[in-house]
Amino acid sequence: MRASAETEIGLNDKQAGALEIEKVDERIFGEERRAVGSIDFNQNRLVQVFTPYQGRIIDAYFNIGDRVEKDQVLFTIDSPDLLQAGSNLIAASGVLTLQTRSLNRVKSLVKIGGVSQQAVDQTISDQQTAEGTLKSARDAVRIFGKTEEEIDKIVAERRADPRLIVKSPLAGYVTARAASPGLFVQPGVAPAPYAVADTSTMWMLANVVESDAPLLRVGQDVHVSVAAYPDREFHGAITVLGPSVDPTTRRMFVRSEIKDPDHLLRAGMFADFVIRVGASFRAPAAPESAIVRKSDGTMTAWITQDRRRFKQRTVKIGLRQNGFDQIEQGLSVGELIVSKGAVFLDNLAAIGAAE
Repeated sequence: MRASAETEIGLNDKQAGALEIEKVDERIFGEERRAVGSIDFNQNRLVQVFTPYQGRIIDAYFNIGDRVEKDQVLFTIDSPDLLQAGSNLIAASGVLTLQTRSLNRVKSLVKIGGVSQQAVDQTISDQQTAEGTLKSARDAVRIFGKTEEEIDKIVAERRADPRLIVKSPLAGYVTARAASPGLFVQPGVAPAPYAVADTSTMWMLANVVESDAPLLRVGQDVHVSVAAYPDREFHGAITVLGPSVDPTTRRMFVRSEIKDPDHLLRAGMFADFVIRVGASFRAPAAPESAIVRKSDGTMTAWITQDRRRFKQRTVKIGLRQNGFDQIEQGLSVGELIVSKGAVFLDNLAAIGAAE
């Protein structure tokens, strides 16, 4: 006789010891939508670091994969523009010094009537012009990132320094490097000498079927998994829903921002994401391994009261999430079920039915 959903079998101690048994418990379920995609850098936190002025690279300090902090020096260049600005500063400082001396001399002559008022006025005007020229020269050097102390040093030592320092605008990791000593670089000319990314957040790029579009919204929580870390789940939220559906694939673009404080995700990784699109609820649940699908599509589970005799029962399952099946009919919370070895019992029942 063929085994039915009411089949009962008994096991000896050795057979029963090979099974794993646990209670049916309640778990939280929620309607979900899944999609596959890939990980990418958060483009809002990825910076192409160009030189602000042309010149030849003197030193490049970091390699791909290195950690850099904000305002840490990435590379230096020999900048003719900075050299010219420094030279102008030195010249302007010298002119102001001469004009100041001239003004002091004229003021001394005024006391003894040795110079006209017109000459005094002209000297004062020349001195004010020299002060303005020096201020403009200092501002021009300051644009290159020089501090007040460094500008004062140029003036004091009367030596222009052509070395331009280029710093990282953010903390992160070097993702690309084209810099090498001696390379001539210009502002905005690709490739950038360096690219730096803050990887504490990453992007998940995916395409979902158009029928799921009404269920999605910006701000919705997403759960992301990657093959490299099968036991870890990353969390984030939808930030962009595509404005159109691809006419070929009938899918819509979705971008999510994923939190990655441990910097584990890598751009280019394949990823799966899950979005909860309905309210969560509690329901009886059984491990996926406890449910056996028969050839006719019927779902069954094995229950026991004494861990020696087992009864096969037809069940109806709903959602399947995180390794558990939602039980809609057939099992109640607290019942003992076979969570490992259900297929063995099925085979044993089939052998008994065939005899």
